[in-house]
Amino acid sequence: MNVANLVSILASLSWLLVIGSVLFAGASVARGGRARSFASLVVGSLALALVLSTVSQGLIFVQPETRGVVISALQQTGLRSQALQPGLRFVVPFFESVKTYPIAKQTYTMSGASAEGQIAGDDSIVARTADGQEVRIDASVIFSIDPSEVVDVHVDWQNRYTDSLIRPKVRGIARDSAARYNVQEIYSVRRDDLSQEIELELSSVLDENGLILDDFVLRNITFTPEYASVIEQKQIAEQEVERQAFVVRQREQEAEQLREQSKGQADAAVIAAEGKAKSIMIEAEAQATALEAIGNALTTNPDLLQYTYVQELAEDVNVMLLPANSPYLFNLPDLEGADSITGRE
Repeated sequence: MNVANLVSILASLSWLLVIGSVLFAGASVARGGRARSFASLVVGSLALALVLSTVSQGLIFVQPETRGVVISALQQTGLRSQALQPGLRFVVPFFESVKTYPIAKQTYTMSGASAEGQIAGDDSIVARTADGQEVRIDASVIFSIDPSEVVDVHVDWQNRYTDSLIRPKVRGIARDSAARYNVQEIYSVRRDDLSQEIELELSSVLDENGLILDDFVLRNITFTPEYASVIEQKQIAEQEVERQAFVVRQREQEAEQLREQSKGQADAAVIAAEGKAKSIMIEAEAQATALEAIGNALTTNPDLLQYTYVQELAEDVNVMLLPANSPYLFNLPDLEGADSITGRE
């Protein structure tokens, strides 16, 4: 509770005190009391009530988010030239009054949805494009009163700045701007251009009338059912084209993968063949070297082949037939000696 409200309450209570003192004095006089003895009570309470009421009329507390326009009978223009700043202020009682205006941000919305805008029902902006198509624009204007222009706003518009300034100006500017674009441009690439154009022109208009445009929001643009159907069919066609292009890209990627896979398999086969060829060459070289070594050994020692042959015979071989022209492997003993060796009787 601020001081101005407290003084106002005390002023009201003081008038109740005046009424109470008058009734009490009247009742006392009716019972035979002396009126003079109660006069000081009545006069005192009346004087207190008048003082508190006067002070209450002159004390004004201006909230931080507001500014006060002083309507003064003492000024030739009827107004003080400067608005009251926030805080506890004093004006001349009974000769001056204060009208407060908010300087905080306010939003004015015009929408086709019945529950969104300031006016019930469809309050969207109906406009015509350069090619004659009808569009409906939903928009919101976020603005505030310029604190230094509060007095001028009061003189020019008072509380009518939303209905008499912002609403008609936005609708007129939006219609004029939409008429400079084709419907296809508004639908696709130039919607932001339309919004910026409206915002720029509206900002200039509000600035000339003591208001500050904080933001212009182009909420929605609605097209006629016929054009909306054309847009839908176009979108379906574009999506189908994109799908087909994706399929083509996917097939190309699969073909590329197969090519890479085939190339990898071919490279692997070549590498394997080269490795096998190298292995065969190494083995052949090793065999040739071995054969050369064997040949050299047989040249210097002819009996080595026969010795090797005997070494490979099984252990249970007791009889061995040799061709007539084949030399013995070893010098055999005479028959008698052989019989004794083999155990023949």
